[in-house]
Amino acid sequence: MNPQLEGIEQVDGTYIFDLRTSNRTLKLNRFFWRMIDASYRAAYVADPAATMAAAGLTVDEQAMIARLDWIGLVRHGVNFFVLEKFARVARLSNLEVYASMRGETLDAFLATRRVPTMR
Repeated sequence: MNPQLEGIEQVDGTYIFDLRTSNRTLKLNRFFWRMIDASYRAAYVADPAATMAAAGLTVDEQAMIARLDWIGLVRHGVNFFVLEKFARVARLSNLEVYASMRGETLDAFLATRRVPTMR
């Protein structure tokens, strides 16, 4: 085990993104990274199932994407920064994604912030 990760299991809400995870989820992370390309975004919007299948994603990965299961994707090994690219395709703000990850509505999430009226 990586000595830098000793005791990490005791830190709730921590999901390791290391070389093993990166390798295991490479196709999925590349799928999200490609959302920077307008033609790729358009292809996804036009036919999500075909675009995900062409990217080589598993049935479970495709289901997480279809459900917009943000925390499930992070737990599975998706790098959060590429999820942000996809959030724009899903027409969601970062705040909406964060709220979803916490299992909250946007309003409930905003109420926990120092400036709850900011969107």
